[in-house]
Amino acid sequence: MIPTSIDRRRFLQFSGATGTVLALAFSAEGLIVNADAAEAPRDFVPNGYLHISASGIVLFAPNPEIGQGVKTALPMIVAEELDADWEDIEVRQAVIDAARYGSQAAGGSTSVPRAWEPLRRAGATARTMLTSAAASRWQVPVSECVTRGDSAVHHLATQRRLTYRELAADATALPVPATEQVVLKSANERRLLKRRIGGVDNRKVVTGQTLFASDVYLPDMAYALYVKCPAVGGLVANANLEELKREPGVIDAFILEGNGDIVEFQPGVAIVATSTFAALKARRKLRVEWNEVNAAKDDWTTSSAQSLSMAKLDGSEVVAERGDFAQSLADASRRIEATYQYAFVSHAQLEPQVCVARMTAEGGCELWPPSQTPQRAQKNVANVLKVDESKVTIHPVRVGGGFGRRLMNDYACEAAAIAQRLGRPVKLQWTREDDMTHDFVRAGGTIGLRAAIDAEGRASGWQQHLVTFTRDGQKPVLGGDLRAQEDFSQLIPNFRYTRTQLPWGSPTGFWRAPGASVFAFPLQSFLHEMSVAAGRDHLDFLLEILGESRWLTPGNRNTLHTGRAAGVLKLAAEKSGWKTPLPKGRARGLAFYFSHTAHVAEVAEVSVSDDKAITVHSVTVVCDVGPIVNLSGAESQCQGSVIDGLSAMLEQKLDYRNGRVAQTNFDRYRLLRMGLDPRIDVHFIESDFAPSGLGEPALPPVAPAVCNAVFSASGQRIRRLPISDAGYRFTKG
Repeated sequence: MIPTSIDRRRFLQFSGATGTVLALAFSAEGLIVNADAAEAPRDFVPNGYLHISASGIVLFAPNPEIGQGVKTALPMIVAEELDADWEDIEVRQAVIDAARYGSQAAGGSTSVPRAWEPLRRAGATARTMLTSAAASRWQVPVSECVTRGDSAVHHLATQRRLTYRELAADATALPVPATEQVVLKSANERRLLKRRIGGVDNRKVVTGQTLFASDVYLPDMAYALYVKCPAVGGLVANANLEELKREPGVIDAFILEGNGDIVEFQPGVAIVATSTFAALKARRKLRVEWNEVNAAKDDWTTSSAQSLSMAKLDGSEVVAERGDFAQSLADASRRIEATYQYAFVSHAQLEPQVCVARMTAEGGCELWPPSQTPQRAQKNVANVLKVDESKVTIHPVRVGGGFGRRLMNDYACEAAAIAQRLGRPVKLQWTREDDMTHDFVRAGGTIGLRAAIDAEGRASGWQQHLVTFTRDGQKPVLGGDLRAQEDFSQLIPNFRYTRTQLPWGSPTGFWRAPGASVFAFPLQSFLHEMSVAAGRDHLDFLLEILGESRWLTPGNRNTLHTGRAAGVLKLAAEKSGWKTPLPKGRARGLAFYFSHTAHVAEVAEVSVSDDKAITVHSVTVVCDVGPIVNLSGAESQCQGSVIDGLSAMLEQKLDYRNGRVAQTNFDRYRLLRMGLDPRIDVHFIESDFAPSGLGEPALPPVAPAVCNAVFSASGQRIRRLPISDAGYRFTKG
């Protein structure tokens, strides 16, 4: 079984029975000091972000590791302010504990931004205490003691040196300094941040060590599958359970009614066996009659055609309006309009849903779920089992890809319910088909756009009509809404945004860079249509719209900053050779997007053949996300975002028919193949602004950059995703 926590006995074995530990933690509320540290410094369980003993330095990563690199990046922030040598550090995954850590989640590219100040202060406070401990032992002023990034305190005058390990006992006895006594490093004093640091689990991953939920094994564990109606909302009318129970290896088969919440627990048939293979074999003989009276009846072909027609009209509700768009259109020298559409897509993370659950003697439950929101999983499971949250323990495991899918914890709730019914530990395993059939998908939609260009070739008016979907008839589905200030098109003097919502019953959710991952495509592509109509260079056209350097919303640093946007656009143009000539049939496309407080510009260089074969030769990415923590991780996130964006735009879509998805495996839902990936050059503008996350922001500009380049190379405008619907394909360069 994966070691997910350390009890006191094992910790003392690790650190030495006579070891002393310095333990500091910071929650959203501030510093937490383990009470045991003052009363019994030689005997307490480690907690928080930073633990130092005579045996070494241990840093704890509080947020789930889903491949975005936070298990490495977050401890690096602590280590930097601690002034420790990275080679001296052991990193472990923290336990799930809201009281100790505050929110522990991976989503919205928020891990680094939220943790930046608390983690810096955790490291700096420890450094301050260790320095004071050394000064006290040497009987010298603290001002004469310094740290040099080698996990030690130095007295320069006498060239004495004490390691943090040697000082741990002394530092534990000191009072925690007041906030004003703790000095954080300036940017030019940092030694560790912005270096390329390999992931702390890299060796374990490539050597197949036990990190994931599928690796967890418990004594007396059974193996389960859970079969639900392919159309959400369907109920089990009857099933051949007795026949299944006679199958080799089957322990039990039963119906669970669910609790009516699609995010938590839908009804279905559980098949429990002595192995996953035995359960899969039995499933082949399962016959279920579904009651689909209240099940979803969604049909993408019908909804797609309806929304395309509606997008050309005015919307049923006005979301935002400024100036007089109608007048700007009447006064325009040029008027353009277009309709863009994007399909529903799956998360398609490589690890299907899996969870291990075990009931406890006290009526609670322990779970090992690959969740992006483990604290929410605790609440979800408690609700399903009808127990107090305190009785649900979540053991964190490494997540084999999330991209927003594992913000939901339905698989954890199912595993817990099966374990409760069975009375023994259970590993619930979804198949790929289960995963794609019951995904919380990225919402499709359509957007109609109109624009006015004045006699000087400037953008003077913009109108957008979003046709999206709703489950409750009141608000758009999750991930399906375009915020009024999503793009800098609202900087155009006369702006109008209307919306229409069509009914949709199937579940949607947050897909990598929610909203931005689809809205960047129509909005940034249409801006290119405008610059072409105006006869302007696209970079110059965009910079003119941005205007003077300012926050979009004065005083709100979470909104777009026009100066930062201009900065990444200019550098992307410079690094890509924007205005240098290219051979016929080859061109560059430029796009920008503001996503998760990050400013990102990208230039795609492509060539297009007469038979619509596209070669993406290179993508230049420029990001302004404030200070970089781990350069290796930051570059990887940008590169991964580009690959993911290209993969989604090429041929990924879900065709819903009678509430069911037609694409349930990778034979019909293809991921980008190796060899089709371009050269990806990543550059950062390190500003003094607070850090932004990087798991998502580099994805939105990819599709418009490529499609704008396709137009410049071929004269053909792509207005629908995936582009394979219009006959396009990718080829090797």
